Amino acid sequence: MIQMIYPDRALMAELMAKMLWEIGAVHFRPQEPYKLASGMASPVYIDCRKLLSYPRIRSAIMDFAASTVTRGAGFEAFDCIAGGETAGIPFAALLADRLGLPMIYVRKKPKGHGRAAQIEGHMPEGARVLVIEDLTTVGGSMFTFIDAIRAAGGVVDHAIALFYYGFFPEAEARFANGKVTLHHIATWREVLAVARAQKLFDDATLAEVESFLDAPLAWSARNGGASELPVA
Repeated sequence: MIQMIYPDRALMAELMAKMLWEIGAVHFRPQEPYKLASGMASPVYIDCRKLLSYPRIRSAIMDFAASTVTRGAGFEAFDCIAGGETAGIPFAALLADRLGLPMIYVRKKPKGHGRAAQIEGHMPEGARVLVIEDLTTVGGSMFTFIDAIRAAGGVVDHAIALFYYGFFPEAEARFANGKVTLHHIATWREVLAVARAQKLFDDATLAEVESFLDAPLAWSARNGGASELPVA
């Protein structure tokens, strides 16, 4: 029997933020910024893969994900769940189990041998596919998987990121132009709110993180990082 819970959206976001702090999956370091793959300097860093190592937290996050997509998209809206290589694959398996649906996974590019497959698993023509990733910033990697599924005959109208950066307008534009509704559980704003409420850092650190969330590219440029996002 498939069971789901339906907490308030704000409560789910707050609880996920608390979980991320509890397991050490998020970090604030404005004095020594992280350098992201995009070239940006960032005072914040997250590793959602750590969620997999904590069964109780992992289970709660999957409850939240199931609640988020069924409320936002519908109860019979999907024929299968797709995870993107690599971090999205285990979360796709967990969510597919929660929703009682088949699962597939999508490579970043086709295999260079055998069938040269990019999509692994059974996806019928016209299947309505929900794509899941552990996190998304501006949606670039997620659309790599969405485009591959669409090219193979699947239909993708919805996607879910367990964690969404939530402060790049380029992300909103990309999903709108790609005709995909992005669902998510928590963002950096909730993570900052929990850090502030629990007094995890001094006021100066919290202020620097908030400054970054308000204007990430300007903050990056001031701290030796890229001043614009990559075109891709």
